[in-house]
Amino acid sequence: MPTYTHGGDVWDHPGVLDFSANLHPLGMPQAVSDAAREAVSQAVHYPDPTCRALREAIAACCHLSPAQVICGAGAADLITRLCLALRPKTALVTAPTFSEYEHALSAVGCAVRSFPLRAENGFDLDESLLAHITPELDIVFLCTPNNPTGRCIPLPLVEAILRRCEACGVRLVLDECFMALTDRPDAAGLVAGHPLFFSLRAFTKTYAIPGLRLGYGLCADGALLEGLYAAVQPWAVSCVAQAAGIAACGCPHWPEEGRALLRTERPRLLAALRSLGLTVYEGEANYLLFRAAGREDLREKLLGRGILIRACGNYPGLSPDYYRVCVKTREANDLLLTRLKEVLRHG
Repeated sequence: MPTYTHGGDVWDHPGVLDFSANLHPLGMPQAVSDAAREAVSQAVHYPDPTCRALREAIAACCHLSPAQVICGAGAADLITRLCLALRPKTALVTAPTFSEYEHALSAVGCAVRSFPLRAENGFDLDESLLAHITPELDIVFLCTPNNPTGRCIPLPLVEAILRRCEACGVRLVLDECFMALTDRPDAAGLVAGHPLFFSLRAFTKTYAIPGLRLGYGLCADGALLEGLYAAVQPWAVSCVAQAAGIAACGCPHWPEEGRALLRTERPRLLAALRSLGLTVYEGEANYLLFRAAGREDLREKLLGRGILIRACGNYPGLSPDYYRVCVKTREANDLLLTRLKEVLRHG
């Protein structure tokens, strides 16, 4: 059996409180749940292969044309399709970051270069990346806010990176899957005028529907989008997922409700984790990265107390005593802190 290396694997641990998957702290909106349930009756038909109604809904939210939107079975699906369609020879990614970029790139024989993010700098990306973007590259994958660090790339720096990529003929893929749960502006405004730019999004985190598998990309390169359709089986997004996505687009208040909770709970949880002697990084989204120096057993110890967290030792650049937790409601966060205190107290 393949080894699962991400968060959210609750299937071997029934009944746990899952802090390993970074989802909207209030869960799935009722309107999205209702739409998905009602759409089951449509499963007697093949789903719309190009997600027409869903793309129109997304385009209206992003102030773009539906022709500049493509949908997939989660962001990971689109990452794989990008690599299959483009067949890049050389790529640049940061480290640590989401492992699926390198996984998909390596699967098509691409050589992957890593740009290290430093703990002493809070894992922030800075302008020194620009010197590493050269004409020898075919593609750059960046994540904002980055997973697992939670740090955002300021929009002016994104624009500078895009200009550098364009000067070198390099495609920039910017993963913004968590951006709606931050107070930062996204980069949708860069899409229309920059064909080498691809913004990667997902309903997974913002609307807490990872089990429905629904992501999308924004891009002005029509030829690339055609290539992405050719790189997948015809019915990648189910009718249930499409209905849920359309309903989500009709809930523009939901991300703000999540942000409002996070503005209170994220700093409170961060301060409480630091009070336990942990090194915690200033995340800007709905999750926090921390280090428990010398403690490589926290995931297993917390599992024994009904809590699942994300061990981060498999991220390049992080040692086995790094962990990531999502930010949930106050009640859930307090339970995490109680269990964590118990584990740390008992060595």
